[in-house]
This record gives sequence, C-alpha cells and structure tokens, in this order.
Amino acid sequence: MGKGESIFRRRKNAPPQLLPPPSPPEVDASTGNFNNSVVAGGIGGAATGKALVGKKKPGGAAKLWMRFDRTGHSELIECDKSAIIKRVSIPARDLRILGPIFSHSSSILAREKAIVVNLEDIRAIITAEEVLLLDPLRQEVLPFVDQLRRQLPQSNTSNNGTGQVVAQDEEMQSLMSGQWLPVPEAAEGMRAELPFEFQVLEIALEVVCTFLDSKVVDLERDAYPILDELAINVSTKNLEHVRSLKSNLTRLLASVQKVRDEIEHLLDDNEDMAQLYLTRKWIQNQQSEVLLGAMVSNSIVPAGTRLQRLNSATSGSLTINHLNDHDVEDLEMLLEAYFVQLDRTRNKILSVREYIDDTEDYVNIQLDNQRNELIQLQLTLTIASFAIAVETVIAGIFGMNIPCSLYNIAGIFWPIVWGTTAGCIILFFLILGYARWKKLLGS
Repeated sequence: MGKGESIFRRRKNAPPQLLPPPSPPEVDASTGNFNNSVVAGGIGGAATGKALVGKKKPGGAAKLWMRFDRTGHSELIECDKSAIIKRVSIPARDLRILGPIFSHSSSILAREKAIVVNLEDIRAIITAEEVLLLDPLRQEVLPFVDQLRRQLPQSNTSNNGTGQVVAQDEEMQSLMSGQWLPVPEAAEGMRAELPFEFQVLEIALEVVCTFLDSKVVDLERDAYPILDELAINVSTKNLEHVRSLKSNLTRLLASVQKVRDEIEHLLDDNEDMAQLYLTRKWIQNQQSEVLLGAMVSNSIVPAGTRLQRLNSATSGSLTINHLNDHDVEDLEMLLEAYFVQLDRTRNKILSVREYIDDTEDYVNIQLDNQRNELIQLQLTLTIASFAIAVETVIAGIFGMNIPCSLYNIAGIFWPIVWGTTAGCIILFFLILGYARWKKLLGS
C-alpha cells in the first residue's frame, strides 16, 4: 500500500504532458477563406493583387481559385465545393459543369446571384461583386488573368473606398424614384460603362475568341503548304499530314461551334439574357427590402396614404421593368459582337475545310486518271497477248508430228512464219481499232 501511494504521489507531482498542437482551421463557410492563411505575392510575383492560400482540409477536395473584386484586387484561395456553394449560392450541379468531365463543353449559365462560365479553358463563377476563377495557374488561363488585371482596375479606378458606397447610394436613390442615373456624355460619345459581371464576361469572350482565332491562323498557315504539296506529290507522308490536319480542323471547328451555339442560345432568349444582369437584380432586391422596411415602419400611417405609397412604389417598379429592355439590348449588342467574330472564325475554318475537300477531289481525279491509264494499258496488253496466242497456236499445230504435204515443199518455212506474223499483227490492230471505236481506249 505504501508502495502504491509513492507511485501515485510521483505521478501526481509529475509535470503535465504537452498536448499536440491543434489541427489547422477549417474553411469559413460564410466567406470561403481560411484562417491562419499564408499571404504571398500574386502570379509571377506581380505587384498588384495578393495571394491568400489556406491549408487543405485532411481528406477534402479543395481546389485553387483566384478571386477578383470590382476594384481589380486579386487573391488566391483554396476552397472546397461546400465553401464555394455557400459563397456564391449556386447548386452543386453547377460545380460539376466546371469539373474535368465537362472541360471540353461550353456553357454560360445564369443563376440568381451568379453566372457560371465554362468556355474552353476558362472556368469561372461571376457575381455582382467578384469573380472566382478555377485553376488560375494553368498556362491556358494566364491570358485571362492578365486581361482581368489590366482591364478591371482601369474600368473601376473610381470605385474604391467611400466613393463606391456613395455611388451605390446614389444608384439606390435613383431606383427608388424610378429613374436611372444620368449617363455622362464623353467627348467621343462613348456609352455608359457595363456592369461588373458584363465586363468579366466580355473579357472572357474576348480571350476565348482571340485564342480560337489564333488557332485558326496557325491552322491556315500550316494547311495550305501541306495541301499544295499533296496536290503535287501524292505520297504516304503527305497523306498522313493531311489526316492530322483534318483532325485538328475538326476539333477546332467543334470548339468554335460550341461557343457560337451558346451565345446564339442566349441571343434567342431575352429572359436568359435578363437573368445575366446580376447588378440589376441585386439593386432590385435592395430596393424591395428598403420599400418593405419603409412600409413596416410607416404601418401607423392611414390606409389611404399607404395605398398611395404602394401605388407609387408599383409605378417605380414598372419603370424599372420598362427599362430592362434597354439593359438586354446592351447585353445583346455585346453578345452579337462576339457572335459575329466567332462566325467569322467559323467561316475561316470552313474555308480551310473546303480547300481540303477541293484538294482531295483533285487528288482523287488524278488517281482515277492513273487508274484509267492502267486499265487502258492492261486492255492493250491483253489484245497483244491474244494476237500472239493465235500465232503460238499456229506454231503449235505445225510442231505436231503429223504427216503434212507442206513439209515436202522447199523454202515454205519462212513464208508461213512471216505470213502468220503479219496476220496476227493485222488481227491486233483490228481488235485495237474496235476497242477505240467503242471508246474503250483513249485516243
């Protein structure tokens, strides 16, 4: 018992064990950021933008995203699907569209608070305040990142700090009165600046169209020499080059066609284009909340006054809905510009394909001509073989060991040989003339 007490006292007086350090913090569901994150420089050590990289959750499927806000500030964040879904309020199936399974598809989906963009290698989620870009460090995505960094700060230099809040307050007040803010007329007659989501969408379309157009230029530069060489010399090597060329052309045409069809789908439906106007929906939601708050706060006002205010609010909403057509026109003009550019790119590809088809037809004509010449040669040789076979039959008949009175005539051998040969030659030309008469042989 005394020994047990000594052991117990020794353990009791021993220093406490050090606990292991706590696990790294999880992703904040409200913001999508990580606590205790490491701040580093932007891509390639760029001066603008900062990188906010968090630690991965054990066993989680966190991916690298780049965030751009209205003012052009950028940061790298690492988030999983649940954090992105809570951040931008989109269904989980939209994130599957941005996954590797649909990497070669093109889509522009409008949601309540976001636009899901999947155009070639650009996979992004655009909201009224920011854009989240998936896999920003890929070589194919870097031109889009550079364009965002160059164009967003230039178009939003005045939307920082208090100026942004004041501008939003003025816009809210103008909407409350059913009027839009006056558009400042520039000396060059430029139209009003597009909303943030349209600016990002325009940059994405510009990068994609430029990329596809450059691919078409490379295709044209490589295609015409290869096709001209094939027209001169039909060889296995040249045919292999044309086969590879046609494969590249088919893939490029499919990419251009998918982006073009997606823009055409949006142009055919005004409701889909109206859903892309995230800034307008955000302002209208704010307006509805302000009107609802005003009605609740003024609930003690008589019914007649409330009815009058409700009618004025309804008229203001009708004014906003009436102005929606103009906003759709702005987006329609934007999409039509890139639709025309894609259509021009598609026509270039079709021109190359027509040149390929023409070259293949020319090569087939050459091969058919050679095949016809071989057939004619084969027919001529067959006629000659038949004439020679007749002389061979005559020689075989005379070579038999049969008694014949011609054997007793002196000097009869050569006249028979030359006579038989002349007859075979005459037979050859007769059959050849018949074949030409029937147009079985060329002239």
